[in-house]
This record gives sequence, C-alpha cells and structure tokens, in this order.
Amino acid sequence: MNALPKDIESLHPSLWRGTQLARAHGRTVDTGYAALSAELPGGGWPLGTMTELLLQQPGIGEMRLLGPAMAAVSDKRSIALIAPQQVPNAHGYAFMGIDPGKLMWLKAVKSSDALWSAEQILRAGSCGALVLWQQHIRAESLRRLLLAAQSSEMLFVVMRPLARAQDSSPASLRLAVRAVAEGVAVELIKRKGPAAPAPIMVKLSPSPNLISEHRRVQRRTVELPAPAVEHAAITE
Repeated sequence: MNALPKDIESLHPSLWRGTQLARAHGRTVDTGYAALSAELPGGGWPLGTMTELLLQQPGIGEMRLLGPAMAAVSDKRSIALIAPQQVPNAHGYAFMGIDPGKLMWLKAVKSSDALWSAEQILRAGSCGALVLWQQHIRAESLRRLLLAAQSSEMLFVVMRPLARAQDSSPASLRLAVRAVAEGVAVELIKRKGPAAPAPIMVKLSPSPNLISEHRRVQRRTVELPAPAVEHAAITE
C-alpha cells in the first residue's frame, strides 16, 4: 500500500489536514487587514461561496471591515445591499474608496423577498459583491443561496445576529464580530483549518463623514485578550 505524500494537498486542492489552513477552493480578495487575511484560507475573503458575519449589534464597524474588499471588487461592477438595517451613507462609502454610484440598495419588506432577490443576483453574477442582512434564515434557504453563490465569482456576505452562531450553516466561513474600544474583535467560528487561538483585533479609524454632532451612539464593548492589532484607515 502506497503511503500518502507529505504534501497531501498535492493530490487535490480540496484536501487539507485539520492542523493546517486549507487552500481556497477558488479566488479570494484581500481583506485589507494583514492579521485577518493570514487566518483565512487563501489569504482573504472567499469568492463564489457564502461568508457569514455574526454581529454583536449592527453598526459596530462591519462595513468598514468589508470596505477594502468591496472597494477592490467594485472597480468594474456594482455592489448590492439587500435589506440593510441602517440607511447606507454615500459619503461613508466614498471615504472607503467605493463610488456611491456603484451601490444598489434593495429594500425588502418580507424576508422571502430579500432571499429571492439575493438568489437572483447571485445567479445573474452581474455584481462584484452582495451583502444580505437577515435575522432568521432557514437551513434550506441558506443552502439555496450557497448553491447560487457557487455559480458566480461574487463576494457574498450574509449579516446575522451573533445569537445565530449556534445554528448550523453551510457557509464555508463564519466569523463573529464584536465591538472593542478602537475597532472590532473577529472570532473565527468556522473555517477550513484549525481553531484560531484568539480573536483577531482589527483597529478601525472613524470617518469624519459618519460622525454626527447631534447623535452619537454608545457602543457596547467586550473585554477580550489583545493580540497584535492591525491598523487600517478604512471606514464605513
């Protein structure tokens, strides 16, 4: 019986050891934050699949976290935002390097409408990125979206509450995002590779376009260990 080669990935790109990060089974786009990219298979956000961001609360910096990648994929194609929980701020997106004219904002009264719209956009493959906000999604609906995403090379991100972290999901990458003093702490809940030893601290600089003198939101923060902090002047 022949022994397996030391580099098992040489047999097929889908094979990987549980003690090492898998290679991405497709293209990726750099996150813009070196410490985060280093912990993701392929070194960035995966394209042609589903990524879940599980948020402690909306508006803690999740769009700034995606900002560099969205700016990269919006160079030639639009970005679709479906049922965002906050009104998109054109000045904030421009500050991130995204042409507001490339944004496509879809309102959906019903969850079924949002899911249908997301599936059609994924199957059309005409956008560079799609971000979908949903509170509750049934497992079969997630699988439909994943299949649709696999037919494209789109950056597809589903935003859900952190409470949904215990739910099963077919997403290839699941990250919990919590607010900390100067940015966000990103915990890797699911990836093709070993468990991450600690949350990744990402520092986010606020945009002057998003600071209102009339309304300031108090952020709830959590105490977490502080490994190396990655700096990036990217904002929503």
